[in-house]
Amino acid sequence: MREYLLTLCITAAVTYLLTGPVRKFAIVAGAMPEIRARDVHREPTPRLGGIAMFFGLCAGLLVADHLTNLNEVFETSNEPRALLSGAALIWLIGVLDDKFEIDALIKLGGQMIAAGVMVVQGLTILWIPVPGVGNVALTQWQGTLLTVALVVITINAVNFVDGLDGLASGMVCIAAAAFFMYAYRIWYSYGIEAAAPATLFAAILMGMCLGFLPHNMHPARIFMGDSGSMLIGLVLAAGAISVTGQVDPDAMRLFSGSERNTVHQMVPVYIPLLMPLTIIAIPAADLILAIVRRTWRGQSPFAADRGHLHHRLLEIGHSHSRAVLIMYFFSALIAFGALAYSVNAASMWIVLSVVFLSAIGLILLLLPRFTPRAPRWAERFVPPRYRRRRAAAAEAAVAGMEEAEERVPVAAGVSGVNGATAVGPRSRAR
Repeated sequence: MREYLLTLCITAAVTYLLTGPVRKFAIVAGAMPEIRARDVHREPTPRLGGIAMFFGLCAGLLVADHLTNLNEVFETSNEPRALLSGAALIWLIGVLDDKFEIDALIKLGGQMIAAGVMVVQGLTILWIPVPGVGNVALTQWQGTLLTVALVVITINAVNFVDGLDGLASGMVCIAAAAFFMYAYRIWYSYGIEAAAPATLFAAILMGMCLGFLPHNMHPARIFMGDSGSMLIGLVLAAGAISVTGQVDPDAMRLFSGSERNTVHQMVPVYIPLLMPLTIIAIPAADLILAIVRRTWRGQSPFAADRGHLHHRLLEIGHSHSRAVLIMYFFSALIAFGALAYSVNAASMWIVLSVVFLSAIGLILLLLPRFTPRAPRWAERFVPPRYRRRRAAAAEAAVAGMEEAEERVPVAAGVSGVNGATAVGPRSRAR
């Protein structure tokens, strides 16, 4: 665990320290697009934050390669090299898009090529554990297609949710934390070394997000851009592919009696990791809704709009920071709820806790529609937003009357200059 924490801290430190110089470089390079209709920020903000995140990834892998225990991951598996190759390619495409705004189909093709590069180097899905059946072996083409689809879906899901300051990096950090706990448990509790690469990927991903978050919180000083959002999406997908399609449940049935019981026990997290709807449930839902919404309107699925979940939170009255925290809350609830259920699926307390927290989340979600109002006798002791509407309306009316009275002398002075009856300040001075 100490080596994982060291790798995480090194990755976070490198990402944090490089983000400031990268911001200056982005400004000099002109990677500051104009404000678009769908944007929620008011001032041009530099992109290319993914440059710092990529070098944080490289630093994390380099440090892990020189640590005693984590070095075994590089000696026994080619997955770290496969991840670095795919990440370098997707990062380069993202940097070009942040600067030159390349076509969406070209980006999609680049995402598929990056996934193919990882497949060629061994990071692919070999089998799928199916409840009640056991392992279902996949052919080479089936594994390749499923791996590419998983990578593309995850990358675009993270990219779609990157619409508010600190949203994508925070949500992915939460997902990586839950994923790290899951993979670490498989490795050390069950003694399955095939889960070691996924555990390392999750630790590095947490470091990348934690190092970038201080620069990206509202008001953001820099955006990660597509170079960052596609990069962290690919790293998250690589971990899901590694632990889902390569960890053999046959090795785990010694702890649960049979392969079928093992697969059944792992259903709460195992199958969702295949199509990572548990780890990134909110981004995946946003992606599906966006595709359906745009297709229904006759638009391209890649056409940008203001219909994402975070945009809707702003429309119903949430502030920028509150909208981000609500998205964090639901992401953590789904990810850690599934993680807890996978550890002990027979516990009813876990289900009740998830239901209770979901009810709290629903109250927070609808909070702007149910703004509390203080009694009239307590209005002077509470902030104005909690006072009754009549008092607020009266204050607005008085303010409007005072503003109108201030405008009268100015208008009179202007009329005197034009040759009419002068009652302005100069006339009275004379």
